[in-house]
Amino acid sequence: MKNLLYSILMIAAIVGCSSVQTSTNGKKKSLAVQNDTVRIANDSLQYEVIVIEPGFYGFLATQPQQGYYTQSSMEISNNFKVAEYNLRTRSPMQYGINLYVWPIEYDRNIDYGYEVNYMLYNYFLFFEQKYNQRLK
Repeated sequence: MKNLLYSILMIAAIVGCSSVQTSTNGKKKSLAVQNDTVRIANDSLQYEVIVIEPGFYGFLATQPQQGYYTQSSMEISNNFKVAEYNLRTRSPMQYGINLYVWPIEYDRNIDYGYEVNYMLYNYFLFFEQKYNQRLK
């Protein structure tokens, strides 16, 4: 379970840190971005979700509040998207090594609770929009 959460953290950190922009004169410069950090933890269930991704916190604020979606609908979506995401981590030459670095360990038989599913659901929406990806 912790691996799921650390995987998301590491992916977000790598993708966020690899932002480079070419200026009009052809020189590369690093983008100065403020990393947003969102953390959810529950020691009794031994899970933790940490997302460090530029813009994620702002994106999360624009999404429907917790309670809008049912936990079961988010779990169904997360199951499909985690499976597709993990498939893409095994094919780096096809999908790109910088976006899909580590697989996400998400077990559909474990009840992660509403908050974790809400966070993962919205992270996938953010990921798809920001990186122009479609996780089926």
